Amino acid sequence: MRLETVSVIGGGAWGTALAQAAAMAGRDVTLVVRSAERAEAINMSRVNASALPGQRLVDGVTAVASFSGADIIILAVPAQATRGLLAGIDPALLAGRPVALSAKGLETGTLARQSEILLDMAPDALPYVLSGPSFAGDVAAGRPTAVTLAGDDASDTSDLAAALAGPSFRPYAADDRIGVEIAGALKNVYALACGAVEGASLGASARAALIARGYAEMARMVTAMGGSAHTLTGLAGLGDLTLTCTSVQSRNYQFGMALGAGQQTEAILASGAKLAEGVATAPVAAALARSLDVEAPLIDAVSDVVAGRADIATIVAGLMSRPLKREH
Repeated sequence: MRLETVSVIGGGAWGTALAQAAAMAGRDVTLVVRSAERAEAINMSRVNASALPGQRLVDGVTAVASFSGADIIILAVPAQATRGLLAGIDPALLAGRPVALSAKGLETGTLARQSEILLDMAPDALPYVLSGPSFAGDVAAGRPTAVTLAGDDASDTSDLAAALAGPSFRPYAADDRIGVEIAGALKNVYALACGAVEGASLGASARAALIARGYAEMARMVTAMGGSAHTLTGLAGLGDLTLTCTSVQSRNYQFGMALGAGQQTEAILASGAKLAEGVATAPVAAALARSLDVEAPLIDAVSDVVAGRADIATIVAGLMSRPLKREH
């Protein structure tokens, strides 16, 4: 399988960072952005000013306004935009090609994972899931970052990981696509909770407890979906959960802090807050847990906070008053 050219669809911070990483790995990269004007500005200045201001792009990245195919395709649009994006792409351009999905979220209405959306819209594409502890600024700047790349064929996944690996960006091949997808989606939900604990000044101990119980809840969800709990011990599970639930660089953590401080979701969004995937994913994850008959009190609690049905202090008090059980 030829793996020389890469097309990253989505000109936001994460798409720009992944394009930069692929170019650093020696690939010939096109970054697909919304307009010809924006593509021209990026190519002239060598900076995607609206996404990663101040970060110069390496020479291997060329911005374009339309997708025309590549050996490797990386989708880097928000989770709720994936289906709409794919609706505008000829499935023949994706047939037999590895498509790496980097959005972390479940689709509103369908409860679908990102790879399920891809296979619905382009049945002959080869789905891969890219997830793990990573911030766009770190990846684009060439700071050491390790992630998980999950696919269905072990040999092909290893080849794709090697093609995208550079001096500072290290994708580790894995075979549990379901587990990696669910972990990536749910960690954003738990990051909202941890940010809310910070915003409400409930203390680091409460945050640590939420991370630990969230990890256990995530394992129940992953195994109920047919994934492996072992996946959660790695980068896509514990690694990403820890980073997102403890850093103010996380958009979900920032959004949670605003919720914890008493702001309502609509007001936070109206203020121009950056996209937090967990806001849309929380109610979807709650519905998915109910459909699987999985006990998920943290997901339910975050869904209630996001919807304005409860505040984080009340939620934490309720969780602390749940019946005591043996931990394992």
